[in-house]
Amino acid sequence: MKRSFPLAPIIYVVLLMTPVYWLVAMSFKTNAEIAGGLTFYPHEVSLANYALIFTDPDWYMGYVNAIIYAGLNVVISVGVALPAAYAFSRHDFFGHRTLFFGLLMFRMLSPAILLAPFVQIFSDLGMIDTHLAVAIAHCFFNVPLAIWILEGFISAIPRQMDESAMIDGHSRSSFLLRILMPQIAPGIAVAAFFCFMFSWTEYMLANALTTIDAKPIAGIMTRAAGVLSGDIALLSAASVIALLPGLLLLIFVRRYLATGFSMGRVM
Repeated sequence: MKRSFPLAPIIYVVLLMTPVYWLVAMSFKTNAEIAGGLTFYPHEVSLANYALIFTDPDWYMGYVNAIIYAGLNVVISVGVALPAAYAFSRHDFFGHRTLFFGLLMFRMLSPAILLAPFVQIFSDLGMIDTHLAVAIAHCFFNVPLAIWILEGFISAIPRQMDESAMIDGHSRSSFLLRILMPQIAPGIAVAAFFCFMFSWTEYMLANALTTIDAKPIAGIMTRAAGVLSGDIALLSAASVIALLPGLLLLIFVRRYLATGFSMGRVM
């Protein structure tokens, strides 16, 4: 039987990657070439935009700051969500189903709604312009998501494993760390991936809670003025670099993600 040519997926991938290619191409152009007219590739490849970003601390520290608070958020969110998900999976307490589904409410909220209270709270605590403030603020959205993901994976583990571990002398914490976590490693990878990507891409809270020392790259890019009046080539280079952490994370955890998306509860 003659196999058909997969034209539709190819067209979809081409259309999907066109903006990415255009972004990369502009990052190697000069502003004069970008403003001069439509060109499908850089006529004179320029690395000046990347050189400026990697040599100017006002630029490259934006990436460092974003990685720091996104990493902190992943550690806190997964660390808090794991025992909470275990409790929802293994214990039937009063109102636990209502509370469990009520966690979805936090994912429905826009960060803009909580902008004023978060700024006031962290200002009173003296935590404005700190990585921890942004990480904790993002936990409001990431912890419920991590709980939902991990609960599905934990529920797939038979309860008999818990009982056998307790008979063997494991404490609850020892069971979680030594037995349960290796069993649900794909779920932890999926939860960590979603938490990192939300924290990495979220701009409004991160920009409002920081001023200088912890300002993320998205906030620094806004200082280069708007897209129509700013340094488009430099902004394009900064955007290309901003794509790399998520891409590298996806490459490193792809094996766990593939397993995680095929089992458990992934939203």
